[in-house]
Amino acid sequence: MPMSSTAVPVPRLSVRDLTVSFGGLVALQDVCFDVAPGQVVALIGPNGAGKTTVFNSICGLVRRRGDILLDGVAVPRRTVALARHGVARTLQGLGLFDGLTVRENIAVPVARTAGAGARISAQLEAHGLTEVADVPVSVLPYPVRKRVALARALVSGARLLLLDEPAGGLGEEDIASLAATVRSVAASGCAVLLVEHHVDFVMGVADHIVVLDFGRVIAHGAPEDVRTDPRVEEAYLGVKATA
Repeated sequence: MPMSSTAVPVPRLSVRDLTVSFGGLVALQDVCFDVAPGQVVALIGPNGAGKTTVFNSICGLVRRRGDILLDGVAVPRRTVALARHGVARTLQGLGLFDGLTVRENIAVPVARTAGAGARISAQLEAHGLTEVADVPVSVLPYPVRKRVALARALVSGARLLLLDEPAGGLGEEDIASLAATVRSVAASGCAVLLVEHHVDFVMGVADHIVVLDFGRVIAHGAPEDVRTDPRVEEAYLGVKATA
């Protein structure tokens, strides 16, 4: 009787041998990792480790060597048409339009598309923004504006969400709410890749952590394994790992 085999799911995102140089400076070298549907993967590392360069490479904003695949299909090296590939990204600076309302900001990626109204309403409700839907974002507190940016990223039905410092500038209560939102997004089948300095947030929300230092992956694994890895301690604190 033949043995049954279980098909291995194709990762939503695959990064293979990613290398980026700026002149004579090697910003990334041979970086490899995967993000599966429904998984939260965090990129961490000291300042200048190359985390944002990974994001920019995925988004086609820098010249690169190596391969980036979405659902097993290679992404052209200079594409910036993220939505076409099912990718959405939030920015450290939020990138909201201050002169527009919450609803109008969320609507930007899906303007004049079928079913836009229902999608916008769903995001307003999911992120607790219904009551401020018609308020200009410029008058809202920073944590609320963060939620608007996340809702705008998700309104187009992204299959891969890139979160750039999502916990930055948030208090403890807002960070807890953000963690619940990220887990909910992942539970819907979306793959989440985030860059973050808030270690407690990362340890609480990530399924897998990739640690960069000087453009190289120095450790990766489950949060509990990465937390105790001496190479990670050395990268962050300058404490020499001992045998």
